[in-house]
Amino acid sequence: MIRTVDYHTGGEPFRIVAEPPVDIRGQTVAERRMFAIEDAAVDGLRRLLCFEPRGHADMYGGFLVPPDDDGARFGVLFWHKDGFSTACGHGTIALGAWAVRSGLVAAPADGTVDVPIDVPSGRVTARVRTEGGRVRAVDFVSVPSYLIATDVEVPTSRGVVRAAVSYGGAIYAQVDAASVGLAVTPGHHQDLIALGREVKWALDAEPVARHPSDERLSGVYGTILHETLGPLHQRNVTIFADGELDRSPCGSGTAARVATLTATGELPPGATLVHDSIVGSRFTAVATTPPDAPPGTVVPVITGNAFPTGEHVFVMDDDDPMIPGFVLR
Repeated sequence: MIRTVDYHTGGEPFRIVAEPPVDIRGQTVAERRMFAIEDAAVDGLRRLLCFEPRGHADMYGGFLVPPDDDGARFGVLFWHKDGFSTACGHGTIALGAWAVRSGLVAAPADGTVDVPIDVPSGRVTARVRTEGGRVRAVDFVSVPSYLIATDVEVPTSRGVVRAAVSYGGAIYAQVDAASVGLAVTPGHHQDLIALGREVKWALDAEPVARHPSDERLSGVYGTILHETLGPLHQRNVTIFADGELDRSPCGSGTAARVATLTATGELPPGATLVHDSIVGSRFTAVATTPPDAPPGTVVPVITGNAFPTGEHVFVMDDDDPMIPGFVLR
């Protein structure tokens, strides 16, 4: 039996496995991720919980693991239908809400409590805000983020598009949806997925997709297609992994957008970016510059909330021919 607690952040699912029934080896969360990628038992558990009939092609979740040291409450390995990701803002927000609502982390009835979490790209914080004993918002304090390149030409079936590339715990390409005749609306979701896939795979092996110090963080994780709704108000859809569509405004993707807009001067110091998703959910974000932040970086703080959707006890029957499952996309 495998027990999970399911949340959603802005409509995007997050399946929490607090006690994974498999051995996930490594001295750090980054090492455990590399082990999970290669280990049949760990990857099999990911497939079982993500694939149909227990999940679906857009399912997302995480395995809790020990932190790198006593400075964090726990570590987490984020997963999706194609593997294990290096960062996840919506998952961090969900974990912060879950940690407080479950009683794992004590919180004041009115105030804030920090939940430091080790993820493969570093240490992040879920800053949980409470009012009247209820979780009202969660700030995702990201890793240092930065712009890599602007105006990168990418050949696609819609012609050559221009992309910005930034790091926000993972590397994201960013394209103005209007520049290719698209709107970030549910009616265009198939075209958005197709273009997002094209841009990701066109850039994935290029120099702009290489992390400067840790090859484990290299590769374009997703494509953010965005449109402007007003001053410092944008709507986006992030197409990540191989064609997954983020229902939320995407936490680590929003960190990448904050890095881009700060570097280009479009997000002034102290200003707030309002970031909407394709389904109408919303994050807000600001860029901070702590004294210990590396030069040329900002530390985005992204605010949202997460809510429980259910609890599961999944079982496996030895005679079931559909284990670990399947996906149709």
